[in-house]
Amino acid sequence: MKAVCTRRHWLQCAAALALAPAFPLQAREPAFGVLDLDWADGRRQRPVPVRLYMPEGGAPVPLVVFSHGLGGSRRGYRYLGEYFAGHGVASLHLQHVGSDRQLWGGNPLAMLGRLQAAAQEGEAMARVQDLRFALDTLLAGDLAPRIDASRIVAAGHSYGANTTLLACGARVQRKGRPMDLLDPRLRAAIVISAPPFYGQVDAAKILHNVTVPSLHVTCTEDIIRIPGYFSDAHDRVAVFDATGSTHKWLAVFEGGSHSVFTDRSGTGGAALNPQVKAATRELALAFVRGVLDGDAEALAEWPRRHAGMLARFSEVRI
Repeated sequence: MKAVCTRRHWLQCAAALALAPAFPLQAREPAFGVLDLDWADGRRQRPVPVRLYMPEGGAPVPLVVFSHGLGGSRRGYRYLGEYFAGHGVASLHLQHVGSDRQLWGGNPLAMLGRLQAAAQEGEAMARVQDLRFALDTLLAGDLAPRIDASRIVAAGHSYGANTTLLACGARVQRKGRPMDLLDPRLRAAIVISAPPFYGQVDAAKILHNVTVPSLHVTCTEDIIRIPGYFSDAHDRVAVFDATGSTHKWLAVFEGGSHSVFTDRSGTGGAALNPQVKAATRELALAFVRGVLDGDAEALAEWPRRHAGMLARFSEVRI
């Protein structure tokens, strides 16, 4: 395994605040840095660029490892990374080179083929291997003492939600045999807008082995429409129902869109978009603290504070 760091830069808290006026952090919150690392997995001959949002200080902190959706990058979902880091949780954002923003470039007539190739089994498994490699590299490097390796949560949006579920125990069939991609270091899963697994019809068979606590976030207009693929909003709830988590939560916002959870500012409604992002980051942090630290108060209070935005909120213990 080979890890190569070709570029680093830290941004101090004041600079981060200036760049994010839509989601300001309060002055009392701790400072954090942002570090871009251009890693490469020599065994697979695959780049794995990452962005790390790191709280300042010396004590070990929990970690969220985040997987982007189809066509995304490590620079996406900044509103989550900054919020986690501003509240004492490191956030490692992966970039999956086989299904990242490069899909949108090149010949537009070939886009359908690129999208279909990115959704295939090989790339789905490669994304989970990206996650494992990134964790291996981070926990073996100079920053390892700053990370509490016993408190790691996987998170992702859309295709990244599928990556998260695979890393947390979901099993798909390959040549008639189940593929086990579980990473036992992951204590919980944050699943945002998860589509059904591509080409798979039995969700329960795939997801019943996901037993870690999971948080599922979606909205009533969470509909996926890309060339050659359609997924209704009900599919997100079906993933929640099928997941075998011993303790799981579901938040469904009223309205919105599938991409309201990305960094796009207008999708899902100009007024609703920032409200959904703000509520989602609060919920995600409350979930992390509840699962890792046993602090259940914020998670219990969240649906009452945001009741006016919610079509549904469920908590299930199995």
